[in-house]
Amino acid sequence: MYSMHEELIRRLNETKTMSIVGMCKNAGKTTMLNWLLTGGHLRGTLGLTSIGRDGESTDVVTGTEKPGIFVREGTLIATAKDMLRLGDVTKEILMTTGIPTPLGEVVILRARSAGYVQLAGPSITTQLRSVSESFFALGAEKSVIDGALGRKSLGARAVADGVILCTGASYNASMEKVIADTVHIYRLMNLPKAETLPPECTDGLEACIREHGAALVAGALTDTMVVPLLRSGVLRRCRLVVKDPSKVLLSADTLDKLAVREVALETEDAARTLCVTVNPVSAYGWKFDKDEFLYRMREAVDVPVINVKEELA
Repeated sequence: MYSMHEELIRRLNETKTMSIVGMCKNAGKTTMLNWLLTGGHLRGTLGLTSIGRDGESTDVVTGTEKPGIFVREGTLIATAKDMLRLGDVTKEILMTTGIPTPLGEVVILRARSAGYVQLAGPSITTQLRSVSESFFALGAEKSVIDGALGRKSLGARAVADGVILCTGASYNASMEKVIADTVHIYRLMNLPKAETLPPECTDGLEACIREHGAALVAGALTDTMVVPLLRSGVLRRCRLVVKDPSKVLLSADTLDKLAVREVALETEDAARTLCVTVNPVSAYGWKFDKDEFLYRMREAVDVPVINVKEELA
């Protein structure tokens, strides 16, 4: 497994801003985050924040114990003021951000000792970008964002250069379903960046494609919009551009049909998936054959796949 780790660590160190996102609760997101923060694999000072609230010791959905978020001395942390009393690191407040959250203003501090932290960061893309910029201005080499769950995770591409996608048995009791849905999200995460932006659709998608051979879709791209145009033959050898992958609400079947008809689906914001992590043990009482799960996921994606239960020890 050394070569897989070596490739992963190389990818991580080439990435300035990364977001860790989960397909479900108990996918191993916090385990992966702690490995990044304390394993000594990432060079230089790290900045850490989250999309919204994370780091509580018990998962509020499943009632299972969650690993806390542990940071090394020197780590920069952006979190809401109300969270400061819950961690046990020695804190040096460096700046206030003016970013409001339900748990108080987001402040940036430096951990003057190793210890546990609780995170409640910004929930808006522009604010997350601003926090990352502040980290770099304060001397961080990397910004790590503890990201969102489910389809919301697709928005991570707008705030990070690289994404770590975490999945596991807790998502569904069917391994087939877990792999299929993870691969679907992976495909969306890795849509290419548009080199040029076509005109925005003002007279409807069909009219725009007929006139320009491409279209900039302002909102969501859905099966309801796309399937009739596939049937009519309008969607063939053309381009569709969306803001980011969270706007693509297409089924895997529709994605396949677009590929067959040589329709280039592109996004304004671009990141890359750095790796996929898998947790074969569900919080709900079932588990997968770990070797089969790992093998099949590695066959399905083109990035390193890591078992968080065994390979991040």
